[in-house]
Amino acid sequence: MRVEVATHAGVCYGVERALRLADEAAATGATVRTLGPLIHNPQAVADLRGKGVEVAASLDEVGSGTLIIRSHGVDPAIIARASEKGLDVIDATCPFVSAAHTCAHELAKEGLSVIIVGEEDHPEVEGIQAHAGGKALIVQSAKDLPKRLPSRKIGIVVQTTQSLARLEEVVSALLPRVNELRVCNTICSATAKRQLSAEELARTVDVMVVVGGLNSGNTSRLAEICRGENPRTHHVETAEELRSEWFENAESVGVTAGASTPGKQMQDVIAAIEAIR
Repeated sequence: MRVEVATHAGVCYGVERALRLADEAAATGATVRTLGPLIHNPQAVADLRGKGVEVAASLDEVGSGTLIIRSHGVDPAIIARASEKGLDVIDATCPFVSAAHTCAHELAKEGLSVIIVGEEDHPEVEGIQAHAGGKALIVQSAKDLPKRLPSRKIGIVVQTTQSLARLEEVVSALLPRVNELRVCNTICSATAKRQLSAEELARTVDVMVVVGGLNSGNTSRLAEICRGENPRTHHVETAEELRSEWFENAESVGVTAGASTPGKQMQDVIAAIEAIR
């Protein structure tokens, strides 16, 4: 059974940077907390906990020490409050997410009604919403657009892990309905590359395996895209979740991993697939 790995797969720069900042903070011996999981990968978060980096559900749980702002970003008011409490704040927000924050702020400042293409309850979207002044409309697809738009002047920002197809769908639906439409394509380039290479690989193999957190938006979207090309697609977090029956009569297996999936996690899955006979 041949195993092929997608050309672009696994941990991205933003996640790698966040993990490095957390490791460096832990090495100082200070009390370190992340505000929510640093990244959407339970295994990586557990590894950080083993190094002394704990997860705080809210700012109220952090009385002193170092606070790491996770890669998804937050409401700027939270960072201000953390500084007022005397915490040592390390901002590990992904640079692509920071760019989305800037776009949302500028569009709102210029008087456009902001629409965010993304998942309403996702922490990244909550942060973008805050930078847009808290009044942005959040949609996951064109069907979520209301019959009555907030105005005829619309600015669009997109969650960094969304697909280009989803953004294009919303833009196409809005164009006939507005006088002015400005689009910030804030989809992360790493996300776009991973989606395209995963889609291409899924078409050519018998079975597709996507590795990464089940709570990860970008990894779940990879699985969704792959499943659209190959119904024999499976999303796993660890090698232990693999089932030999998935690979019956398969000559080729494709593997990809989300941008929040450390390399070792993907390599462990590949090794386990190669061991299946």
